[in-house]
Amino acid sequence: MSEEVNAFGWDAIDQELLKIYGEQEPKHYGTILPYSLGGEDPLQGISAYKSESPVPHWHFVTYGFSELYEKESEDADYSGFGFELTFRLARNEDEEEPPAWALNLLQNMGRYVFNSGNVFKSGDYLDANGPICLDADTLLTALAFTLDPELPAIDTPNGQLEFIQMVGITGDELEAMQIWNTLGVLNAGVEFIPSYVTDLSRTSLLQIPSIAEAVERGMEEEGSNTGYLFVDQLAWEQGKKGWFSKHLDKVMLGAKQAGIIDKLLRGRILKGKSLILVGREIRVVFEPGEKSEYSVEEQDVTITLNEKALIELSQSLKPQESEFELASIPGLSFQIVKTYLKDQEGNVVETIG
Repeated sequence: MSEEVNAFGWDAIDQELLKIYGEQEPKHYGTILPYSLGGEDPLQGISAYKSESPVPHWHFVTYGFSELYEKESEDADYSGFGFELTFRLARNEDEEEPPAWALNLLQNMGRYVFNSGNVFKSGDYLDANGPICLDADTLLTALAFTLDPELPAIDTPNGQLEFIQMVGITGDELEAMQIWNTLGVLNAGVEFIPSYVTDLSRTSLLQIPSIAEAVERGMEEEGSNTGYLFVDQLAWEQGKKGWFSKHLDKVMLGAKQAGIIDKLLRGRILKGKSLILVGREIRVVFEPGEKSEYSVEEQDVTITLNEKALIELSQSLKPQESEFELASIPGLSFQIVKTYLKDQEGNVVETIG
């Protein structure tokens, strides 16, 4: 006994790719054991097309973030998570098979989304904390997300979906995106990375004076679009007050993110915007205001900064182990602790602070 399966969503994706690549047969990599049945790979398939424009590259397209077969979710407007990922990777002229690491990277993105429920949108970024291709000699250590330049959003029988392109970026490009915005940095550099093709051998866009100037101008005029930042080492310690001793309330941060938090605060508070740091057990909200103060409610710490307090905090927020108080906010202290970067085996490869 067999029952025909209608692949409405899958067919809709294939129809869009047919418009670009005609009858080209892609390299397709399917999943043998479904994720729902204990398989390791959440995406049901990844296709890789050979593209020659604007430079020779592999154009990867995922199948599995959206609903490929019958409609299952209750949201009629969107198909599954509402997107599929694409990835454009520079290709040698004689290259006949796409590199396995790129397929693994896309499946890792699938694991992140399926396990966390967090979706990717145009304008997002993600720090890989190391080369996006393990063991490669590359400066690309993070990812940015934008709309695929050739694949517009489509309506399928299961709802709408967008094609979100993943782009390899350098550490300083990531920082620029955090303290300005992702699409601004990508748009400033599109002449040098056309169609946002990822090339492991490229240098940072910020080495190009015109782009560095555009980013600096954007940060000064617009401030930062980053309103939320996950901080792995964020913690809160309630001070103990007694007759003979006084321990201040304390915010603890990792040295790796101290510098970027400093820049984000200046790019948000001075523009009248708040910044929310999210840790594993605590949330710290920085808000602009005329009077500097702080308050604590369960797992939320709210710190109000005026310009004087912001300048005082900014002078001490450095990627170096330290502990300091703010004269502008009595009763509150900050501690910067070392950050230990580890490889996939758990070995410490770098210490910051």
